Amino acid sequence: MDNRWKNTIYSVVLLTAMLLVWKWRNPEIPTEPIKIEGETMATMYHITYFDPQQRNFKSEVDSLFVLVNQSINNYNPNSEVSTFNKSTGFRFKLPYLYPPLKIAQQVYIDSEGAFDPSVMPLVNLWGFGHQKVSRPDSSKIDSIRTFIGFNKIQFDQDSIWKKDPRAQIDFGGIGQGYGADVITDYLKSKGIKNMLVELGGEGMAVGTNLQSGKPWELGILDPNSTNDNQFFKAYVSLTDKSFTTSGNYFNYREVDGKKYSHTIDPSTGYPATRALLSASVFADDATTADVWGTAFMVMGHEKAIEILKKHPEIDAFLIYSTPEGLATFATAKISAQIKINP
Repeated sequence: MDNRWKNTIYSVVLLTAMLLVWKWRNPEIPTEPIKIEGETMATMYHITYFDPQQRNFKSEVDSLFVLVNQSINNYNPNSEVSTFNKSTGFRFKLPYLYPPLKIAQQVYIDSEGAFDPSVMPLVNLWGFGHQKVSRPDSSKIDSIRTFIGFNKIQFDQDSIWKKDPRAQIDFGGIGQGYGADVITDYLKSKGIKNMLVELGGEGMAVGTNLQSGKPWELGILDPNSTNDNQFFKAYVSLTDKSFTTSGNYFNYREVDGKKYSHTIDPSTGYPATRALLSASVFADDATTADVWGTAFMVMGHEKAIEILKKHPEIDAFLIYSTPEGLATFATAKISAQIKINP
């Protein structure tokens, strides 16, 4: 065998060895993503993740969602939150009620009451709960407002109880974000380092999209979208960051020709009427992002911008209306990751 062939064989062997070492050090890079989806919390979930073992966690994910729903789903009459709403208090049976309560309490304080899970009686009064009703009169609203306030709910790591027996909790503004966090934590415990977990528009982007080699990219819906014609106002690139977009795109009631937002302002008892049309929030966990998204929709963009100055750990992209048309605001850190469509 001449030297030319020896050198060729040597080169092939060397390159093969180098490739095997590279694959050993980077086992996830060449894999195809696993995608799972399903229904929970009256919405769809979509999860994309990379796993060198190509494990499918759908059954485990669905089982976890069942447990989370047994704790925080207001539409489940036997859930822990439903049991609490019909009683004066009880001891926790599952570990999924205390964590969102703790975050809700902190944001209730930091948002000066703009986020308030105790609005449940007002949500029902306005027909956004179990039953559709006509427009309530002001006297009924004023009567219910006397027992609205998350400070009327007390809890510790073991139990929850009421200072006013009429108080109730609505997890509509926090449940989906918390559900996404539970699933993200579970997948992390299984060694998944690159994933996108999305549940009803909230979720978590972890690591990168190994298929593209870039951060995860998500679209932010344009407020002018309809159910039949949905399009994006902006795109955001995320790595190790949660996301949520709150808005009144499709969830509203129309009474006597007037549209009423599903977001209730606890300070007035009426659906929030603000120039803010959409609030996309980014934080270290999806529960926090979810509750701040609701809070910003209640308080409006001007106060939200002031709040954001005090909380550098939160980023936001706000879309609001002006006499000249749509306007946007983005915090400094997230602005570099957002592409806005003209």
